[in-house]
Parts: sequence; structure tokens; C-alpha cells
Amino acid sequence: MVRINRKGIQTTFLLILICLLGTGCAADGETAEEPEPVLLEEDAPAWQKYAGEPVGFDWYINYSWFAADWGENIVSRKITEETGVSLRFITPGGNESEKLNALIAADSLPDFITLGWWEPQINEMIDRDMVYALNALADEYDPYFYQVSDVDAVSWYTQEDGNIYSYPNSSYSAKDLEEHDNIGSNQTFLVRKDIYEAIGSPDMTTPEGFQAAVEKAYEMFPTVDGEALIPVGAHVFNDQGNVSFDKYLMNFLAVPFEENGKVYDRYTNEDYITWLKMFRRLGEEGLLANDIFIDQRTQMEEKLEKGRYFCMIYQSTDMATQQKELYVNHPDRIYLAVDGPKNAAGDDHTLTTTGINGWTVTLISKNCANPERAIAFLDYLLSEHGQLRICLGVEGETFDYVDGKPIVKEEVNAVLNSDRAEYDRLYGADDTYWMLQDEVMQLQWKQETAEPLKQVSEWSYPYAVYNGQYDSFFPYGSKEAFAENKIVAAWSETLPALLLAESEERFDEIFARFLEQREAYGFEEVQETKTELMEKAKEKLGMQ
Repeated sequence: MVRINRKGIQTTFLLILICLLGTGCAADGETAEEPEPVLLEEDAPAWQKYAGEPVGFDWYINYSWFAADWGENIVSRKITEETGVSLRFITPGGNESEKLNALIAADSLPDFITLGWWEPQINEMIDRDMVYALNALADEYDPYFYQVSDVDAVSWYTQEDGNIYSYPNSSYSAKDLEEHDNIGSNQTFLVRKDIYEAIGSPDMTTPEGFQAAVEKAYEMFPTVDGEALIPVGAHVFNDQGNVSFDKYLMNFLAVPFEENGKVYDRYTNEDYITWLKMFRRLGEEGLLANDIFIDQRTQMEEKLEKGRYFCMIYQSTDMATQQKELYVNHPDRIYLAVDGPKNAAGDDHTLTTTGINGWTVTLISKNCANPERAIAFLDYLLSEHGQLRICLGVEGETFDYVDGKPIVKEEVNAVLNSDRAEYDRLYGADDTYWMLQDEVMQLQWKQETAEPLKQVSEWSYPYAVYNGQYDSFFPYGSKEAFAENKIVAAWSETLPALLLAESEERFDEIFARFLEQREAYGFEEVQETKTELMEKAKEKLGMQ
């Protein structure tokens, strides 16, 4: 079976057929129709054959914050009508790893499983023969998979045994960034607009400027509606550290991933240590609120809705809902993206996009009683038709074609920009069901981003870089994987201790102890293997 790249040959072929059949190419003044698969009978996608046959699937989403439902909104009802599939989502009530590990131990995996591409349970499920090879299901039930799957993603995720078991969402290649100038990073440095402007819109790219701005903001605005201002916000602290204070901060400082052909030790970078020490000084002054060390995402969202943070290194996508609510309820408190921490040389930020790994991956469990329907449904979601559904919804209900272009209805946009939970309940588009979203494909339908998200989302365009070649991970159960896990665990304990150290001398002692710990765990061997993996990844991605 030859795999056709959907972004090239297939799209051209379909457009020609559509025009010849008169089903989609509108004459002047006519309205275009939604793209529909137009294929010869023997190549018809399986979801079309199953459309009138109801089937239900359980889908495990390894994120406790996931709250979407199925069956009530326009998109899910339409998808069920077209495919016969109904979904029941399962999410962890608390710790994600504990829930997933329990499902694996009990051999009770639901039909679909979606989790971060880096999670060690993926290889465990594969090694224990708990999930299907997607290519085997495609060969037996639905070769349409080879037409709608991305060639690069399939190649990247194909294992040494020749099989692909997991499929990514939000996957980008280096070529995608070269071909599109509107792909950004969701890593942003955010400031509350009114406070930032009130203190003179200062330069916060240097440690001195950053510290002075935070001090002045807290001095002038110590409270928000009677509650304490949180001078510096961040993502949650977890068993891997805190991405705001480690990986994202390093990217803002343009800390390299490699040097002289070897994987670089980013944690000992001089600029990075300088900035960590500045944050420690803020902590010593009481300007690192206790909240940031204990809050989980739900608590953070509540505080974002009130505008209680002055500044934060944060993913713009994770605060979009709260930004919209601020825009409606407290428009003066919305957040702006501005240039954040820079290295001593003043180099531009190097903010990573998702790489070829994507964000999450989805697998089909061998507990699934209807694997033929599962692969057909997965292929539906990967297709242009399915992506239009999860991106824009249903023509005439959530969007209309205007001059051949899909435009979201004003009343739908109004809800999207004011109440995301209500939007998901009523409509369910805009990637409510993001598990297999293809953001590159969806660029063709990209709507004009409305304020207050436009500035925040577009700010990163000049700084977005591709670093997918560094996203490799150690084989499951390897000694390097074991050593890396111990090093990461040590860092997760070290980082908050560094930020809360009572003096710079104590900071140095804590950091020196961490370096000794990781050396004892096998850091040198880990770095050597990472370099080997980087070289293999570059070769696989054609970057040598």
C-alpha cells in the first residue's frame, strides 16, 4: 500500500473530482459546500459504511481538567449521526499517573486512551501487548488510514517492529514552520495590562528590570478586590519541576539545546542561574506568593479570572478562557504578551512549538470489542471532513460559507469569546474534542483571532522555533530511563528549594547538592545517550 501525503496529492485529486462532479467548486456568487470525501467505492472510508450502525466507545483522557461531554452539543450530535459513534469520556479524579497505572494493572484500559507523548505508560502498554497496531487495523478494516494520516507522523511513530501504535495531535514538522508564517508558540510572558501601564510599561527583559517592575507593581497594587496580588505567576509545581521556572524560562533566555554536536546541559547555563537567583531574591522579599507553590490548575484559573497575577510565564492556550472572561467582566485587567526574560546578550527568545511528537497521542486498547469501528472512527477524525467538524462545526449551524470561505456565525463567536464552558455545551467546535486535532490542516480555515486573544497569540510568531529533534525519550525500562527519572525527581524537589532559599549562599549549596545527586544517578551516561538519540532523530527527520 502506497501512503499518500494528504497535504499534497490527495488534496489535489479530491479537488479535481469534486469540481468534475459539481459538488463543491462554486461558481461566482454561489456558496461553497463542506469538503466531503469523494472516493471510488473500493476506497470508501469505513465510517461511511458504518454510519447507520450505533456503537459506543469509552475514551480515557489522562487530564483531570478535561470536562467536555458528548451527545448534547451540535458537533458531537452531528459526528454521531455521520459515524454511528457515541463516546463516554473517562478522566482521572486526582493524580493522572495513579489512575492510568491502576487501569493498566487491572487490564481495564478503555477503548481509546489519550495521554502525553512523553508518558512512560505508552511503552508499557505496547510492550505488554495491550494496544493495537494502528497499521494492522488499517490493513484489515480501513485502508483509508493511509490516506488521511500524515506521512511524517506515521514515519516518526513507527516502532522498530514496523508498527505504529499511537497517533499524535498538534504535530508539526520543521517544514510546516518554513511554509507558514502564522505558527506560533503558546509560551508567553504575560503582564496585566492596567498594572503594567500604570508602572510605566517597564523593560522586564533584564533581571534588574524584572525585579524592579515586580516590586513596583506590588507596591502600587497590593490587592485585587480585597485579595492579595500575586506578583509572579507560574504553571503548577509537579513531580517534574515547573515548566515556567525551568523549560520555558530557558527558552526565553535562548538557552541552547546542543553545543558542539552534543546535548547541552541547560540547567547549569549561566544566564539561567542568574535569573533563578533573581527569582530567589523576589522570594526573599515575599514576592513569590505561597499560592504558586501549592495551587493546581483549577485554583489558578479562578485567580486568573479575577486578574490576581501581575505577570507570569505561561501557556497562552491555558489562559484563553479566563482572558475572555476578563475581557467581558474587567476589560482593564486583560493580559498582554510582552518581551520577557532575555539572556545577557539580549538575544531573541527561542520559543518552541510542538514538534513531530505533537502534544498528546491516542491509542486503541485491545479491550476494545469493536476495533473495526474504532479505526474507522479514528480515520474519520483524521480526515479533512472530520477536522472541519471539530474545528468549525456544522455548516448552517455554527458557520456559513461567504465568498467560498467558512465564516463562524456571529452569535456562535459571541459565546466562544465570552463563555467557553457554555460554548462547549452548545456547539462543541473550536477543538473542544482536541484529541486528534491537526492544527496545520486547520490553518486553511483559520478565523481572524478576536481580541483579547489576538495580541497574545500572535506575539510569539517571530520567536517560534522548531526543536522536535530534541524530543526523543529513552526506551521503556532502560537504565537511562531509570536514571533520568531519578534526576527529574531530584530536580522537582530542588527547584522550589532554590526559589525559597533564604540566601544566595544557601541557593548555591542546594544547587551543588543537586549536581552531586544527578552525577551519582548517572547524569553523564544520560547525556551521552541523549546525544545519540538526538543524532538518530535528526537523521529520521532529514536534518543531518
